[in-house]
Formats: sequence, C-alpha cells, structure tokens
Amino acid sequence: MHKARRAVFIGRFQPFHLGHLEAVKQILQECNELIIAVGSAQYSYTLENPFTAGERIEMIRIGLEAAGLDLRRIMIIPVPDIGEHSIWVARLKSMLPKFDVAYTNNQFVKLLLEDQNVPVIEPKLINREELNATSIRALMIRNEDWKRFLQPEVASYIESIRGDDRIRKIVSSEQRQLMKSSAQVE
Repeated sequence: MHKARRAVFIGRFQPFHLGHLEAVKQILQECNELIIAVGSAQYSYTLENPFTAGERIEMIRIGLEAAGLDLRRIMIIPVPDIGEHSIWVARLKSMLPKFDVAYTNNQFVKLLLEDQNVPVIEPKLINREELNATSIRALMIRNEDWKRFLQPEVASYIESIRGDDRIRKIVSSEQRQLMKSSAQVE
C-alpha cells in the first residue's frame, strides 16, 4: 500500500488519551503528513466539551512530543462545528490544508465525508470500552483513576489547568440548574 500524501484525523479530543495516540501512530505509519482536526472548537466548559480548543491543542502537542513523534509531519488545527451538516465537509475542506484521506471512528462524520466522496479509514481502536473520552470524563467526575488512560504528561497538564476539578464543578453546576428547573415545575 503506498502512503497517502496527507491525512486528516477528526476528533474532539476531550481529553487526548492513549487511544487517540495509538490512532495517530497508525496514521503516521500509513501517511506522510497528518492534520489533526480538533472538532467542536467553539465549545468549552460543558460536560461534553470541558476543555477549550487551545487546551486540547496543548494536550495533543504535549502527548505527541512525549511519544517522540515527528511534529514536522503533524498539523493541529481547530475546527468549529457549523449548524448545517450538508455543508460541513465543504467547510472542513476550506478550513484545512488539502488532504487525501480522513480517519475517524465517528459513524456520522464518516457518513458526511463519504457522501462527499472523501475516502475514510477507521483507525484500529484499542480497549474502546474503557478507553474513550466519555468514560475518562466520568472517572474525573467520580474522582477515580482517570490518569491511567492518558500519558503522564497529558494528565499532568490537565491537573495544571485543574481540568478534572473543572469537570466536577460543571457537573455540580448543571445538577443545581436541573434541581432549580424541577422545583419550578412542581
């Protein structure tokens, strides 16, 4: 198989974990250059998107450097969501350098890309049941051992910005809002 010139790996990276790192390594074996598209870039401080785009870019860069990957082959670019799915791929293409293939495990993103004739490869996933950002955020909320699913350097960065504490505060804030809403209904 000849290497594609440039690939894009699309994700939210909330947070950047060992599964993401393994996918990046796989893609770099198969492609010459990689664009990491940090999706939902405009969202932060929510339960689903607790980290800012800038923080996610820092996490990714720290993780790639710690893994000894050649950063000259990698671009990290924030990509905001837009409200219209039918034009999302065109918008993505306009915001990124030209790419030949996309890597994603998100079935909806895959559908949008393939409908616009973009070749899509699903990276091999390791331990997907535990090694996913939703589960890692849940561990942070419960103050359980979330660090084992991240590189130590990335975990240290998250602690330095108090990201784990932020998620717990977001949850308690959302719970208070729900309690107020339900009290008003009664």
